[in-house]
Amino acid sequence: MSELQNGMKNARSLVHARDLPSWASVLLLVVGALAGASAYPGLLSSQVLLNLMIDNAFLLVVAVGMSFVILSGGIDLSVGSVVALTTMLLALGVERAHLSPLVLIPLLLIGGTAFGALMGAVIHVFAIPPFIVTLAGLFLARGLCYLLSVDSIPITDATLTAWSQSRWSLGPLGEITPGAVTALAMLALAVAVSRSTPFGRAVFALGGQETSARLMGLPVAATRIGVYALSGGCAALGGVLFGIYTLSGYGLHAQGLELDAIAAVVIGGALLSGGIGHVLGALTGVLMLGLIQTLILFDGTLSSWWTRIVIGALLGLFCGLQRVMVLWHGRSSRRA
Repeated sequence: MSELQNGMKNARSLVHARDLPSWASVLLLVVGALAGASAYPGLLSSQVLLNLMIDNAFLLVVAVGMSFVILSGGIDLSVGSVVALTTMLLALGVERAHLSPLVLIPLLLIGGTAFGALMGAVIHVFAIPPFIVTLAGLFLARGLCYLLSVDSIPITDATLTAWSQSRWSLGPLGEITPGAVTALAMLALAVAVSRSTPFGRAVFALGGQETSARLMGLPVAATRIGVYALSGGCAALGGVLFGIYTLSGYGLHAQGLELDAIAAVVIGGALLSGGIGHVLGALTGVLMLGLIQTLILFDGTLSSWWTRIVIGALLGLFCGLQRVMVLWHGRSSRRA
């Protein structure tokens, strides 16, 4: 009996309760990929896997920013509209103002970061729920899109067209785009920030319990404003990648993208109430969404709405798993 108890104790130490959703997400991704490969042998070819990253690079960047917001206990509903506004400004800037992309893109990133910082400041100073402030940001950014133009604006700039068509060879593995490499580099930088910097530790402390974070002397205001600034900057970068990927700017771009980003972060193992999860989980969540879409494409007979149905089922599964995790963690704490 004692050996069994020791075995269970060792298993719990190997898989900590708060990491359970993240490991469950990885396991589901692997099982889904293997099950799909048994039905469609070409699913696991290296180029198909690389295409998951190429087609979802903009979503990964947005989800990385959303990860920091959710880990801090907040939410950002404005990211989809910021992506659309960024594509509009990118198209108008290069096509009508004839600005160089090398000048315009940094300005767009600065603008997105400032927009996010402004929302974070309003949330903190006036103690308004993030849902309300970022919902206002959603309508503001989307409305600005239609104020600029109600039409889709094609991008014909030679530099952006060359970036859109550019492919880097990975030898026998296939090809990858600069956009996908940019998204992976952004993910690696965000993981390093979340794990190895005072800002990253403050984000988890703020999401765990704000009162305790204040008592520990952590910069709560700067951290809260910082996570929304980071989310705004990531949304702007996602907009740049999306604009280059589609070579167009349009006010209807990225509708509902904020929900996809939230779903990716939750499926990746982050707790919606904050404080628990990993930024790296955004990659798992995005790959899961991409895998579902790819399976539907391979099948050829299913409607694209099955993507939403499966995402809804996964969200329900992971919210239930998170609830079990919280109860398990609470019982373990009381026993200790």
